[in-house]
Amino acid sequence: MRKKLVAGNWKMHKTLTEAKVWLQELLSHTLPSSAEAALMVPFTSLPAAQEVLSGSPVAFGAQDVSAHQEGAYTGEISAKMLADLGCKYTIIGHSERRAYHKEPDLLVAEKAKRLLEANIAPILCVGEPLEVREAGEAVFYTLKQLEGSLQGVNPGSPHNLVIAYEPVWAIGTGKNATPDDAENMHDEIRSWLSSRFGKEYAAGVRILYGGSVKPDNAAALFAQPNIDGGLAGGASLQLESYLLLLGAAR
Repeated sequence: MRKKLVAGNWKMHKTLTEAKVWLQELLSHTLPSSAEAALMVPFTSLPAAQEVLSGSPVAFGAQDVSAHQEGAYTGEISAKMLADLGCKYTIIGHSERRAYHKEPDLLVAEKAKRLLEANIAPILCVGEPLEVREAGEAVFYTLKQLEGSLQGVNPGSPHNLVIAYEPVWAIGTGKNATPDDAENMHDEIRSWLSSRFGKEYAAGVRILYGGSVKPDNAAALFAQPNIDGGLAGGASLQLESYLLLLGAAR
């Protein structure tokens, strides 16, 4: 049985000091055992996450990683560096990286390989823009993106990979897919994973929904059979709302 995962993506928010205070306050609460909590923080806040969260039930990770192992790549952060900080997860392929930094699927696949080599589970984001959904091609687009982003990737155990379906038109807009729409796409993703890696493998992979996940819609989304939690942006910045997301993941 797949344990729900509620991963917060802080994006470019919170200083090191702010992060440390927030994380300490989080641990002062009794967290539900029905879901795994994880926070993807800015690179500058990873030392605070390591200090505060190590040994706790809350996992943490980064929002991106270099496709290179090491070398003369100014400004890049390697998977080895993230592993040394204790990262369990790292986001790759987020729509903001794909759009603003023009990251193609094959680059995302290389990042996945580097993370897996460092024993860090990629949280691989896929999802369609509004014009694709309105054209009725959302499933084709998303599965093609998934295939390209896993080209040449061997995840090993299903616990080594997390997929996050994030319809681009719903990220930060206040819009979100209906539970039925989200479930249908998650089912398509799991079916593709089954065809690629086998039915047993696909049954063990967690597929998260992202795209304006909030406390008022989380329970309905998380109740769907193929939705294994969420990748939340804005709702993970406030402690109260993040705790409510965790409570909705049963």
